[in-house]
Amino acid sequence: MERLLQYLDDLDDLYGMVGLITERLHRFLSALFSYLLLSAGAIAGVWLALLRPPLALATCMLLFVALLYRSVTERPASWSRTA
Repeated sequence: MERLLQYLDDLDDLYGMVGLITERLHRFLSALFSYLLLSAGAIAGVWLALLRPPLALATCMLLFVALLYRSVTERPASWSRTA
């Protein structure tokens, strides 16, 4: 009976180890995807600026206004805490 419990404990450890490995892999792939998306956006912005500067400036202004609006209308994180 004790051997069976030891085998079950080993299987539980193996299952936990696989879970930790998949979590690390998920974080790595998520970071890699984020970096690739950020790089693609930067390259597209430079390409647009070299190809059509007025359109790049208009796009930059629209993004800036959207960011400014979001920063003004969003509540700070410290307000959402209840004391």
